[in-house]
Amino acid sequence: MSTEQAPTQLLIQSNVAHTLKVESRDGDAVGQVYSFMVHKGSGRTTHAVLSLGGFLGMGKSFYPVPFGLLQFDPVRDLYVITVDRRLLEGGPSWSNNAPVFDQAYADRVASYYGVSGEDLNAG
Repeated sequence: MSTEQAPTQLLIQSNVAHTLKVESRDGDAVGQVYSFMVHKGSGRTTHAVLSLGGFLGMGKSFYPVPFGLLQFDPVRDLYVITVDRRLLEGGPSWSNNAPVFDQAYADRVASYYGVSGEDLNAG
């Protein structure tokens, strides 16, 4: 019988050192990439956490989105999000304490955006 237990958190948060802007498909400013959620075992990025709102670092809200909803524009060095800002602002978010980003939370985020969920245990 093995006494090893699966890690409680399969994803780690990797904060972005510099500002990566996020725009809508129409070119409107949406926010910034605050961090990426990275699978500990595979190193694969599963989600981006977007920072919206706030002034001088106060009042920001954070919105996790499945990474597949973002497209990188290398010419302008920014991400374009493929969902409407109103949908994004109504989605899972937090302002002070980040939730435990486990399988249940990842499934909730995927369900909200209507995308297939990922099995975090598979890497």
